[in-house]
Amino acid sequence: MKLEQSFSVAAPIDEVWNALIDVQRVAPCLPGAEITDRKDDGSYAGTFTVKLGPTTAIYNGVLSLQSLDPAAHVATMSARGTDKRGRGGASATIVSTMREDGTGTVVDVATDFTITGRLASFGRGGMIQDISKRLLRDFADCLQASLATPVPAAAGAPAEGAAAEPTQPAEPVNGLSLLLSILVERLKALFGRRR
Repeated sequence: MKLEQSFSVAAPIDEVWNALIDVQRVAPCLPGAEITDRKDDGSYAGTFTVKLGPTTAIYNGVLSLQSLDPAAHVATMSARGTDKRGRGGASATIVSTMREDGTGTVVDVATDFTITGRLASFGRGGMIQDISKRLLRDFADCLQASLATPVPAAAGAPAEGAAAEPTQPAEPVNGLSLLLSILVERLKALFGRRR
């Protein structure tokens, strides 16, 4: 499945670029995501947690920066993860292209992904697109707030081969709450068109 989305950040392009390629800095902006380790090859190990009612699904995964083109402001990342209980998984290639728009930076995100197991059921009826739009909107808001807060001098990516500092434990994505809010948004849009 392929998704193409965009979001805007009121900050200079180089500032947005440096933040987005700092995986440990931006990981807390994605609900449910937590970086647990930086591997010797430069990839990052982490978890993604989704709460669906009384059930919590935890996915163990790896994120790699495949290629970075600072001149063109294009970053390509690959991610893959599997359910801790062996009930499915996901893999994705994410290409982020940044461009200035006069008031800040626009980030165009193209994602090519495959999902199996329980999460695959959200692919029906365009739900994956709606969920990803909502998560991307929350991510953009968090990134904007993060850019407004100066990074301490000691912060940043650890040297290659050094262990990553674990991030704060992530709050799981509340799947039911997210689905309910998306359903409300869909109903508002539907009734808005009928008026």
